[in-house]
Amino acid sequence: MAFDTKLMEILACPVCKGKLAYDKEAKELICNFDRLAYRIEKDIPVLLEGEARELNVSQSTEQGS
Repeated sequence: MAFDTKLMEILACPVCKGKLAYDKEAKELICNFDRLAYRIEKDIPVLLEGEARELNVSQSTEQGS
């Protein structure tokens, strides 16, 4: 089973409540505003601020919305 992209309509960044972008290759949800990446583990997004990976400026602008 793969991550259900229909969830993107209701998921939001837990920090800023903004939209997230899906990076299929890295299996992460990206918040470009906060420059955070949330991993997807066993097809379930881990939307915990303490578990997020910080992105540098070039990584956050590379991701599609």
